[in-house]
Amino acid sequence: MKKEYDILVIGSGLGGLVSALILAKEGLKVCVLEKNNQYGGNLQTFSRNKLIFDTGVHYLGGLSKGQNLNRFFSYLEIMDDLEIHQMDLNGFDKITFNGDDTEYPHAQGYENFVFQLSRFFPHEKENLERYCEGVQYVCNHFPRYNVVGKDHYNEEILHLNTRRFIESITSDKKLQAILLGSNFLYGGDSENTPFYVHALTVNSCIQSAYKCVKGGSQISKLLIRKLREYGADVHKHSEVSEMIFNEDVLVAVRTKTGKEYAAKKFISNMEIRSTLKLINEKRLRKSFLNRVLSWEPISSCFSVYIVLKPGNIPYFNHNIYHYSCSEQVWNAYQYKNETWPETYMLSSTPSKHHPEFAESMTAITYMDFDEVKKWEKTVNTVTDEHERGKEYEKFKQEKANRMIDALEKKIPDLRQSIKHIYTSSPLSYRDYIGSFEGNMYGYIKSSETPLKTMVSPRTKIDNLFLTGQTVNMHGILGVTIGAFNTCAEILGKGLIDDRLKKMDTKSDKES
Repeated sequence: MKKEYDILVIGSGLGGLVSALILAKEGLKVCVLEKNNQYGGNLQTFSRNKLIFDTGVHYLGGLSKGQNLNRFFSYLEIMDDLEIHQMDLNGFDKITFNGDDTEYPHAQGYENFVFQLSRFFPHEKENLERYCEGVQYVCNHFPRYNVVGKDHYNEEILHLNTRRFIESITSDKKLQAILLGSNFLYGGDSENTPFYVHALTVNSCIQSAYKCVKGGSQISKLLIRKLREYGADVHKHSEVSEMIFNEDVLVAVRTKTGKEYAAKKFISNMEIRSTLKLINEKRLRKSFLNRVLSWEPISSCFSVYIVLKPGNIPYFNHNIYHYSCSEQVWNAYQYKNETWPETYMLSSTPSKHHPEFAESMTAITYMDFDEVKKWEKTVNTVTDEHERGKEYEKFKQEKANRMIDALEKKIPDLRQSIKHIYTSSPLSYRDYIGSFEGNMYGYIKSSETPLKTMVSPRTKIDNLFLTGQTVNMHGILGVTIGAFNTCAEILGKGLIDDRLKKMDTKSDKES
C-alpha cells in the first residue's frame, strides 16, 4: 500500500523545513521532498580547498536571548546547538564610499547605534534617535514580528516609503546614504521600496548580529535532525514534476523518477511561479495568475569566493558595504556595464589556527540575469552536471578580475594574497535555489501597491498552502515568520500562539 502522509512539503528551503518541523512537533506524519543534493535552499554551503563558503546566509540578527529569532529557533529546538559568534558590537556593518577613507559603522544596540554614528554626525543625534524609533515602531506593528500578537497588517504602515521616510529624518545626504547602506540585504530600489522592508531587515541586526560558524547550512542540518527525531521522512534527489488531482482536491505528487507521494495536505516551498506551473493554469483565477506573472524579480548577483594565503590579510569581524558614491545607494542595483561593480558587500572568515588573519573572503555584487541569458538553457548542479562552455568560463573570469580590481582599491595588493578564486553567477542561484532568474529575494515590492506582491499562504486549492520568501518577506527571520503563519492556517492561529506563549513562560521560569 502507498504510504499517505498528513503533510507533504515540496522543497527544503528554510520555509519548508520550519513548516515541516512545526507540524511534526504536533504529531502529524510529515514528508519533505527536495530536488537537489543538498537541503536548505539559500542555507546551502559549498566546500573548496577544505574551506566552507555560504551561498546565501552571511549573518543573522535577533539571536540574543529574548529576541525574536532566538525565540523561534528555541521553539524549533535548534537554538542551543547553533554554533554562532557575535560580530563587532561597535560596527557589524561598515558603509564606505570611493574617495572617503572613513568606515561608517552600524552598531549593535540602539543606543550604541546612535552613539557610534553621532561621532561622525554630532548634530544629527536627535535625528538618529528618531530613525531608530521609526524602525522599531514599524517592526512592532508587523504580524508575528514579536513572535505572538498582531495577526493583521496595518495598511498605513505598508504604504510608508523608504526614501520619503529617510529624507524626513535628515537632510544630510551622506547620512541618508549611510542609513541605507546595507540595502543589498533586500535588493532595494530605495526610491520605491516600502519602509517596512528596510525596517524589518535592519532592526534584527541592530538588536544583535551573528555569523554562523561553519556556515548557514548548519541551520538546515539541525532542522532535519529534529524532523527525523519527530518521525518525519526527508528525501533529496526527489524533484516533484507533477501534482495529481482528484477533481479539485490535490491527492498526491509524482517525482521525476516516477515515485508517488500521497498526503492530506501539501505545502509548496517552491518558487511561486514553479508552483503555479505544477498546479495548471485552469485551476487558478486568471486575475491571480496575471498578478503573480506581472511581478518583477529583484536583481540577482555575482559572487566571488576568495581563498587567501595564510597570514596575509587581517580578519575583520564585520561586513563592508561599498559604493562608488553616496547618491548611488538609492538605486544600487542599477549599474552600467562599463563601471561594474559599482557596489559590493565584502565579508571575511577567520583562520582556524591564526584567527587574527582571514582565511577566505566573499564579495557579492548585483548582476542582471540578462548578462547570462545566452546560457539560460544550460543547467549545472552537483546532481545534473553540464559544462556551460568556454565562453561562459571566460565571462566569469573577466567579471572576477574586475571584482578583484575594485577590491584592491580598498585592500591594496590583494591579488598577491590570493590562493584560489571561485565564482557563482545568476545561473548558479537559479539552478541550486530555484529562484526565478536567480533573483536574491523574490520580487520587487512597492510602497505604492504593497498588497500586490503579498500572497496568502492559503491557496484556492483547499489543501495546498504556500511558504517561502516569494509569499511574504525574505531573509531568515522573514521566512521563519512566514512558515509560522503558514502553519497557523493549518493548525489555527490560537494553537500556534498558545505553543509559543508556553515556550516563553517555560523559558522565563528557567531563567
